[in-house]
Amino acid sequence: MTKKDYYEILGIQRNTSKEEIKKSYKQLAKKYHPDISKDKSTEEKFKEISEAYAVLSDDQKRTNYDQFGHDGFDQRYTQEDIFRDFDFDVFRDSGFGDFDNIFDVLFGRDRSRTKRRGTDLRYDLEVTFEEAARGSKKEIKTPRHEICSSCNGTGAYDNSFTECNSCNGSGQIRKVARTPFGAITQIITCNKCYGEGKIIKEKCKNCYGRKTIEKIKTISVTIPAGVDNGTQMRIEGEGEVGETNYAGDLYIVLHVLPHKLFQREDSDIYLDVPIKFTTAVLGGKIEVPTLNGTVRLKIPPGTESHTAFKLKGLGIKKLRDYGNGNQYVRVIIDVPKKLNRKQREALEELDNVDWSIYFIIGSITSIKSILVNALSCVTNCLMPNVLIVARMVASLPPMPWDA
Repeated sequence: MTKKDYYEILGIQRNTSKEEIKKSYKQLAKKYHPDISKDKSTEEKFKEISEAYAVLSDDQKRTNYDQFGHDGFDQRYTQEDIFRDFDFDVFRDSGFGDFDNIFDVLFGRDRSRTKRRGTDLRYDLEVTFEEAARGSKKEIKTPRHEICSSCNGTGAYDNSFTECNSCNGSGQIRKVARTPFGAITQIITCNKCYGEGKIIKEKCKNCYGRKTIEKIKTISVTIPAGVDNGTQMRIEGEGEVGETNYAGDLYIVLHVLPHKLFQREDSDIYLDVPIKFTTAVLGGKIEVPTLNGTVRLKIPPGTESHTAFKLKGLGIKKLRDYGNGNQYVRVIIDVPKKLNRKQREALEELDNVDWSIYFIIGSITSIKSILVNALSCVTNCLMPNVLIVARMVASLPPMPWDA
């Protein structure tokens, strides 16, 4: 059924001020309030004008209504959202009295009798890097209140109650207020029995009338693969117990401990690995740790320091998607700080090479081949480490004329 326009319901224009909106609502409330009007059909009308006033008297709700209309507004607000932060001053100014809950006035119901849910609990849990990546199972112990087993949550010893003499067992008290609009009847919760309609004669000897007792409960928690620092997990019904054993939820907040080798970004992991200077120049294979064991990684000749290699699919499982992230290995060239005599002489020999020869013999053949052949011919005359120099030269990148 199509709803009527809120402005039309209150008989006002779209540019009407808040004071004029309140004034219009007061006049209509006096006319349609069920306790004033004898016409039973006015109850629905009173609900209608009250809903319109609740929306148009609130700046944010009014803006949303003007922008989206009924269809868009109803998708964003429930009935309880609409009447939340209702302007009770409109009743006080009119002599209606102090209404604690707009729903009691509009719909004649006592919400204190509705089933109330227990409080949610929070538990902070530390997990290792590997447990977060692979998933795991944990047992945690949480303190919480549970229904007393001795009195079954009544708070009374041997079910000993007496009828409340304030509300005569109804749990509600009816008040009649005289206002300029007439007599208004208000139904409130009895503040002596708190809506129970009965008073405990003798308190339970286990919970002392509190209805619940504190216990430590052991809960098994399954941690899925791929969780990250700050991930929240909700376990339904493991919070504090409310009325009629209606418990809240337990929220587990995960804190992932740092790893001594790996760094994480989303589902990818990063690792720095040192390699020898000769490995970087000549190439080779190195062993690299991963979350699933060790793998061999090929290092091509002439690799520069801080070059990153991707190991596809060796990262962390994606929590809300298929597949795994990647592992990135960044190689750091380990430059030796101390050299023996032979090593130093070999490097100095390489440093003394006249690189201008590139421009003299570039048209004849590759400089790499010449240097390798020349150095190989004098191997027996020079120290054995010169062979290392030849290999290093062999790995040099080609010059433009080498093609």
